[in-house]
Amino acid sequence: MRSRRRRAPSCTTRSIYTGDKNPQGQYLYYGKVAGCVVTGNEDGVKAVAMETLYALSHIGYTIPPQADCGWLGGIGPGPSYGDTVDGSDVPAGYDSDFTNTNATIMAWNLMHMAQMLYDRGGFPVGGNVASRWRDATNAADQDPQGF
Repeated sequence: MRSRRRRAPSCTTRSIYTGDKNPQGQYLYYGKVAGCVVTGNEDGVKAVAMETLYALSHIGYTIPPQADCGWLGGIGPGPSYGDTVDGSDVPAGYDSDFTNTNATIMAWNLMHMAQMLYDRGGFPVGGNVASRWRDATNAADQDPQGF
């Protein structure tokens, strides 16, 4: 029996959410943060993270610095992150300092970005509301505190 892999929705599929709005009229995911964890036993963590984080930012999520982490096993068949490894009491990847360091940094940055947005009440409403874009088209005439 063939294994069937599930693919994440493409950027085009995610675009269906761009019409949804929050109560302030901003795109729905404004004021929320996102990160990306990629695991497996094939190359491509950076490429997957770049596409995913771009797509999430495009629909309104805030992406803090170092908002991705990953773990790769050996290329080809083999254990994926968290799998039991014969002869070891540590699941695959759990002993990777690289993965653990980057997961910690990512979690720290996501947590603090979320707190910063929460403390400020999200993004200020103004030039980021589709129905009001004409009110903010000339940056030289705009007061950032005026919205």
